[in-house]
Amino acid sequence: MKRVFLSVLFTLALALSVTSCRETSDKAKEAADRTGEAMEEMGEDMKEMGQDAMDKTAEMGQDMKEGAENMVDGAKEMGQDAMDKAKEMGNDMKEGAEKMANDAKEAGQDALNSAKEAGDDATDA
Repeated sequence: MKRVFLSVLFTLALALSVTSCRETSDKAKEAADRTGEAMEEMGEDMKEMGQDAMDKTAEMGQDMKEGAENMVDGAKEMGQDAMDKAKEMGNDMKEGAEKMANDAKEAGQDALNSAKEAGDDATDA
């Protein structure tokens, strides 16, 4: 009886040991699967974050390019406006100088005519 009891006890211990190892193995496999899934999710998240960062960087570059183009266009307009104003001022100055020259010519002609009349009056007298 002692042998039967020990055989049953040994068989029971062996069965528990095999079952326990199988459960441990299953739990380890499940933990490894979960870890793999978590790493895949983390990789996808990091990939998305990298893509978002690249998209934002490209968008910022485009905004900077547009800003620079607007600045160049504004500078061109300001330069054109300044050139137009300078041209207008030059034309005004030219017209003023021509008017002064004509006025001086008329004044000189008037003075010449007056001197001629005075000379004629002096000759007649």
